[in-house]
Amino acid sequence: MPSKLSGPMLPPATGAAKSLVVLLHGYGSDGNDLIALGQYWRSALPDTLFVAPNAHEICTMNPAGYQWFALDLDRAISRITGSQTARPVINEFLENLWAQTGLGPADTVLVGFSQGAMMAIDTGLRLPTPLKGIVAFSGMLIGPETLASEIKSRPPVLMIHGDADEVVPVLGSESGVPALIDLGIEAKLHISQGAGHTIAQDGLDAATQFLLRLNSASQNGAE
Repeated sequence: MPSKLSGPMLPPATGAAKSLVVLLHGYGSDGNDLIALGQYWRSALPDTLFVAPNAHEICTMNPAGYQWFALDLDRAISRITGSQTARPVINEFLENLWAQTGLGPADTVLVGFSQGAMMAIDTGLRLPTPLKGIVAFSGMLIGPETLASEIKSRPPVLMIHGDADEVVPVLGSESGVPALIDLGIEAKLHISQGAGHTIAQDGLDAATQFLLRLNSASQNGAE
């Protein structure tokens, strides 16, 4: 059975959740790191519940943190095999969250950083019902060929990357967005000039505008 996920939550400013943002942290980090994004977005998205689960594995290189998958010498293989283990864990977490809140995929945005960004795309595009959207900071596609044969839904995706990223090269997003577009996804790319493996302010601003557009579109669709 998949391991249970848990981590910090930030309730909606209004008290009533009409949408969800699930934040997937990077390698060696934890949910406390990314819940700060929820605090930043809370006033702009007052009806949103923010949830930042800790990954299911203790980080092999930093036992104080967590990992979605290990980083073996062959990174491409470890990403593919690791994602196959992490994906059902995230799926179960989402299903439980939707059952508890009464919300669903159409109300949910997956946001990830680095390894969490890879898992947000990897998981989100295989869900049978489309999410509201996906935001991937400093990420890349895991096994694009496999994804092409396994994709089940096509929510809009925003990939954000610093062009000086020394951990996950910017090519991960620069090549990822055209690949997603080829799969019929509304995908966009934002490059933060001079930024390394971090979330720069202009990247955060781009994500904020993306989230606001998604909310506006869903509200208009419900009218």
